Amino acid sequence: MTEANGSRTEGLAAGTPKARGGNIDRERLVAHHKLMWRIRAFEEAALNANREKLVLGAIHPSIGQEAIAVGVCSHLRQNDILLSTHRGHGHTLAKGATATAMMRELLGREGGTSHGKGGSMHIADFSVGMLGANGVVSANIHIAAGAAHAIKLRGEDRIACSIFGDGAINRGPFLEGLNWAGVFKLPALFVCEDNGFASTTRTAEMTSGPGAAARAEALGVPSVQVDGNDVLAVDEAVAEAVTAIRAGGGPRFIVAKTYRLTGHTASDPATYRPLEEVDAAWRNDPIARLAQVLADAGLPAADLEAAEAAAKAEMAAVYADAKAAPWPPVERGFEDVQDAGDPRIDAV
Repeated sequence: MTEANGSRTEGLAAGTPKARGGNIDRERLVAHHKLMWRIRAFEEAALNANREKLVLGAIHPSIGQEAIAVGVCSHLRQNDILLSTHRGHGHTLAKGATATAMMRELLGREGGTSHGKGGSMHIADFSVGMLGANGVVSANIHIAAGAAHAIKLRGEDRIACSIFGDGAINRGPFLEGLNWAGVFKLPALFVCEDNGFASTTRTAEMTSGPGAAARAEALGVPSVQVDGNDVLAVDEAVAEAVTAIRAGGGPRFIVAKTYRLTGHTASDPATYRPLEEVDAAWRNDPIARLAQVLADAGLPAADLEAAEAAAKAEMAAVYADAKAAPWPPVERGFEDVQDAGDPRIDAV
C-alpha cells in the first residue's frame, strides 16, 4: 500500500501533461510547484499532530488535491471572498493565510487564525478574504452566494468563490445557491472538487443523471469540467471563468476531477477503496505531474527537490512553533460572543 508521504514520483500516469511545446509560463509554474509542496507539507504536519493527539476533532487532509487549491486561488485577489469545506487547509494556505497561524489554530493555541476557537474544520482568515471552512456539507455555497450578492449590491470590484466536494451536489444548497447566483447574475465562482467520494461512499452510486456540470448548465450557469490533477488545466479554466465574472458575466461553475490520496479523515484507513485504485491514483499525483512538466521545460532536478525540502523544513518549524505556543487565556472564551442585548431595554 502506498503511504501518503508525498514523495512518490515514479511511473507517472499516461495523461501527464507535457511542456506544451515549451509555451508555458515557467516562473508561474515554479511558484505553483512550491505552493503545492507547501500545502502537502502542511497537511503531513497536521496528520502528525493528529497522531500525537495534539488536535481535538477531525482532520480532513487534501493530499492529492493541491492543484485545485493553487490553480483557483492564484486568480483570486486578497479582497476576493473564499468559502471552503471541512477539507480546507490547502485553500486557506493558497489564499494567503500564514502557515504559522493556521497550525496554531489546529492545535487550539494563542495566535491561531481564530484564536484557537475554530480549529481545522472552521479554519478562517478574514485578513485574506477567507471567510472560513464549513463542516456542514454544501453550506458554504449559500454563504458564497450571499457574499456575492452583497458585493453586487455595493458595486464592488471583487468576486466570491466557493469550493466544495462532489458530495455537496446532492444537497439542497447546491441547487439553491447556484440558482440564486444565476437569477441575479452574481459575481460568483463555484468549484467542485470531484474526488469521487462523498465521505466513504462513491458519489457516482448516489448521483442521478449526467452529473454536476449538467445540473449547473440547467440553471443557466456556464460550466466546464477539467482534470483537477493538472494545475495548468485548472489555472487556464479558472482564468477564463474569473475574467468573465469580473466583466459582469455572472456566475461560473468548474468541476475539477481529482482523487484524495488519503482517507476521508486522518483516522480513516480507507479500506473501502481497492489498493490498486489508490496506487494508480498515486501515479497521477498532481505535484509529480507538474514536476515532470517543469523538468521537460528544462528546470534542474535540484530545483525541484529543493522546493520539496524547503516546504518540509518550513512546516516542521511551523509545527514546532505551534506545539510551543501558549494556550489562549481563559478570558478569550468570552470574546467574539454575540450579545444582541435585551429587546425590552432597547425598546425603551
